[in-house]
Amino acid sequence: MKTIKKILIMGAAGRDFHNFNVAYKQREDIKVVGFTATQIPDIEGRLYPPELAGQLYPQGIMIHPEEHLRQLIRELDVDTCVFSYSDISHADVMHKASQVLALGASFMLLGPKETMITSEKPVIAVCAVRTGVGKSAATRRVVAALKNMGLKPAVIRHPMPYGDLAIQACQRFATYEDLDIHKTTIEEREEYEPHIDNGTLVFAGVDYEAILRAAEQEADVILWDGGNNDFSFIKPDIQIVLVDPHRPGHEVNYHPGEANLRMADIVLVNKVDTAEPAGIEQVMASIERLNPGAIVVKSEMPVSVEQPEQIQGKRVLVVEDGPTLTHGEMAYGAGVIAARQFGAEELVDPRPYSVGSIRQAYAKYSHLESVLPALGYSPKQLEELEKTINQVDCDLVLAATPIDLTRLINVTRPIARVRYEIAELGMDLEEAMRKVDKSKKLF
Repeated sequence: MKTIKKILIMGAAGRDFHNFNVAYKQREDIKVVGFTATQIPDIEGRLYPPELAGQLYPQGIMIHPEEHLRQLIRELDVDTCVFSYSDISHADVMHKASQVLALGASFMLLGPKETMITSEKPVIAVCAVRTGVGKSAATRRVVAALKNMGLKPAVIRHPMPYGDLAIQACQRFATYEDLDIHKTTIEEREEYEPHIDNGTLVFAGVDYEAILRAAEQEADVILWDGGNNDFSFIKPDIQIVLVDPHRPGHEVNYHPGEANLRMADIVLVNKVDTAEPAGIEQVMASIERLNPGAIVVKSEMPVSVEQPEQIQGKRVLVVEDGPTLTHGEMAYGAGVIAARQFGAEELVDPRPYSVGSIRQAYAKYSHLESVLPALGYSPKQLEELEKTINQVDCDLVLAATPIDLTRLINVTRPIARVRYEIAELGMDLEEAMRKVDKSKKLF
């Protein structure tokens, strides 16, 4: 009689679903008895739907809170827990492994060979060692370089499936109307809007085999736009990995960021204009130790505001990109840099004015002080973000999220947008990609 191994997939509504789709969906010798979820609000208690789970799972697969991990291992008689999410310290990965092993189950990580899909087109992957390093700006820079070469790129974005998973299986974004149709969250819009503004197609969703095949029909080159510090779902021909000298040492202490650094063809040392020299030296030493054959490109990430004089002498509320502050563990981002650069008198502390889930976020992420993360995973959370912003006693809202917040919420305070782009020093990304391509002959 065939023995069926019971698998529990530990995730955060992204890598976990992909790992199931490519590694387990068709396996009759394995039964995935559930997913656990963390990092993403309100994902637990939902169902990975039968339309996506396939014929072996006619009832779908339940998604449970990760806090119930020990109970689930016992009750579901789990043989193996497959760890499937990103941007977590090596120590915390092993703490989770220890919980699993103590209950008798095995603990496993799936690697690139088992999880990367092969494309018919050349693939460039932009990944990182941590959340908030500047992947989005780097991806836009790579898009510009590819267009300069006369190529048509399509961006495939790491998943952010917060709505109806079956409907979100394969998404295509070309216009702002597409964002509205798919009821995208702030986090999704932060990644998609700048590409749409630049006339670049974006694909995302849950079923990355279908997503890749759809993108291949409309592009000369596939550009993987990574999330957190995860590695690519699509097998890259050129891998660009960003490191952050503002967080020296993190490039060797977080999963799977260190793996990305070791796999990189090109390492982009970003934000050198605002980092301490010692931090730059430390990440350079890490690159030399872990991946001495990689091409190294250094870049600044200057901030800009349309009318910077309006910041001078003002009491400002800084609204930053959410993931950078939360699981990216940054205490500040481009908004604070702009406030200081353009002479703000004070960064107003938004915590006393926060409500609902925004207040809860401050309790969870205690390193946050005079910044407001742009959280908007649901209509209710958007309402709470709006109320928090409008209650803050400030002269100006300085919004460093990549989107136009006023399209989603009614901000009653004066608001100024902070923008930022990659500016390479010396060798640029196009030259670096051409160097890698000499041996591969992709373009």
